[in-house]
Amino acid sequence: MNGNDYQRFAMRTNDGNATYRLSNMVDNHLDNPKIDIGGILNGCLGLSGEAGEFNDMVKKWIFHEKPIDIDHAQKEVGDILWYIAMICHSFGWDMNQIMQINIDKLKARYPDGFDVELSAHRKAGDV
Repeated sequence: MNGNDYQRFAMRTNDGNATYRLSNMVDNHLDNPKIDIGGILNGCLGLSGEAGEFNDMVKKWIFHEKPIDIDHAQKEVGDILWYIAMICHSFGWDMNQIMQINIDKLKARYPDGFDVELSAHRKAGDV
């Protein structure tokens, strides 16, 4: 197999309607001021980029034995938080509520703290 073969086979699962779906999503939410599709997309892509930058710093620290610049790492984590805040804002979510939902989920999943067994065997519906 070569690259062109791979692309042809892989694109059998791409219906080519991504732009159409995005346009419909935007059109369907234009009258909903609580949801900002552009902000959500910007937040998701920005979050991915910033997480990648932070992960690259950690990778180089561990596997390249390069000292980690703590100030730089903290700034990258701040950028990650900024994009999370943007996603919450763009959906119209309360960030305090999102944080509480996460803590409640973790308490239910690990009532006595992290447990490898519980992690490997989650209850049905535990996402």
